[in-house]
Amino acid sequence: MAIFHLSIKVFSRGNGGKSAVSAAAYRAAEKIFCEYDGRMNDYTRKLGVVHKEIILPEHAPAEYKDRAVLWNAVEKVEKAKNSQLAREIEIALPMELTREQNISLARDFVKCTFVDKGMCADVCIHDTNGENPHAHIMLTMRPFNEDSTWGDKQKKEYILDKYGEKIYDKKKKTYKCKTVKTTDWNDQTKADEWRAAWEESLNRYLEKYNHPARVNHLSYEKQGVEQVPTIHLGVAAFQMEKRGISTERGDINRAIAITNKQLGQLRARIKKLKDWVYSQPLQDAPSMGDMMSAINGGQNLKSRWKRIADLKTAAKVLIFLQENSITSMEQLANKITVIHQKRYDLANTIKAQERRISTLDRHLAQVDIHKQHMAVYKKYKQLDPKKRGAYKEKHADEISQYESALTYLKDHLNGRTAIPEKEWRTERDKLLTERYEHCDEYYKLREDIRSVEVLRRGAEKMINEITPERKPTQKRDITI
Repeated sequence: MAIFHLSIKVFSRGNGGKSAVSAAAYRAAEKIFCEYDGRMNDYTRKLGVVHKEIILPEHAPAEYKDRAVLWNAVEKVEKAKNSQLAREIEIALPMELTREQNISLARDFVKCTFVDKGMCADVCIHDTNGENPHAHIMLTMRPFNEDSTWGDKQKKEYILDKYGEKIYDKKKKTYKCKTVKTTDWNDQTKADEWRAAWEESLNRYLEKYNHPARVNHLSYEKQGVEQVPTIHLGVAAFQMEKRGISTERGDINRAIAITNKQLGQLRARIKKLKDWVYSQPLQDAPSMGDMMSAINGGQNLKSRWKRIADLKTAAKVLIFLQENSITSMEQLANKITVIHQKRYDLANTIKAQERRISTLDRHLAQVDIHKQHMAVYKKYKQLDPKKRGAYKEKHADEISQYESALTYLKDHLNGRTAIPEKEWRTERDKLLTERYEHCDEYYKLREDIRSVEVLRRGAEKMINEITPERKPTQKRDITI
């Protein structure tokens, strides 16, 4: 079914040394020479690229329709050693739509959201037998001038005093100035704006082709949904799960699915009990003793094993009433309110723990990839530059995965220089232990709910015995 997935990342020389030419070649499964670093990037053996195209905005040179020309031009115009080269948007395409419909969907979304705002877009759609269709959208970071030359990402403006004169900074020996961005493409609000635009585009196409599924770009927390979100499997894990091979990400999603099911069932049962309790007039409500008598009634008519089971159930209910000092319907109503609040707090705690565990699992998965391919990458870096091309072609996947993992980890170090693998694993183990403890609380809560449900059935049985069932009168048509 259709899912919402949109991720954003930036390729930068200062963040793992990622080349825009290399990234474009990999996503398009092409062979492109990078003029900036003198490397040949050959990914022609890569499978699964079903569509690729470059969409240009107004004022962009026509020759930028050529992928090699476009991204080499980007590498050339960026002079700084830490320059941001390109932004990538990755989106999951719905399996409900045909390939042609998905291509049209991606093209419309890209043109309206990015190209019309002045960005060049390199769109590559990957798919393997219709099982995991998704698009990689590489975007340029600079605007164009009207003469088709690259514009500036930002400009400096002098700070003026109240008389409109420039202010001289004696300490820095220069005039005071401020940086003004030429576009809003890096604004923090853009991520939410782009996610909302993808939701609108995707739902519009699903409706256009008569598919009932719809997606929402908001998190469950923002939607007010008491549900733990699953994590994105990714291509490798998806393929392994399809072949019946369990993956760590798949196990996480299965555990989350069980948690969501249990929390949902608990919420529904408590709501049903609240509705029943508050529908009873307290002055006419049956006593706890009367309900217990109704629970034990009719024992002689049952089999021996059924009588034993019922007696055990009744004993649990009695213990529940005694432990909570419940002797009236009003006290029972108060207890249900307490259970409801406890369930709400428990659900929020479990959701927060699951989210953090999922984050730590992603961190640790990248740590494992980093460690797995580190030797290959070190050897690649130690080789003579003239010999690197052949080695990189042979080990393209390992090197690409290592660089991707390195970029991810640098983005999540929060100012630290070393990877805190031990700290992450310790925190994950602690959270898993706490989650098991909360599961024990959940089962205790479920037993309390079951006791109240038994009381409800006893009360309903007693009321049915007191109030004879009335047969509805049927209206008859009278013919003249």
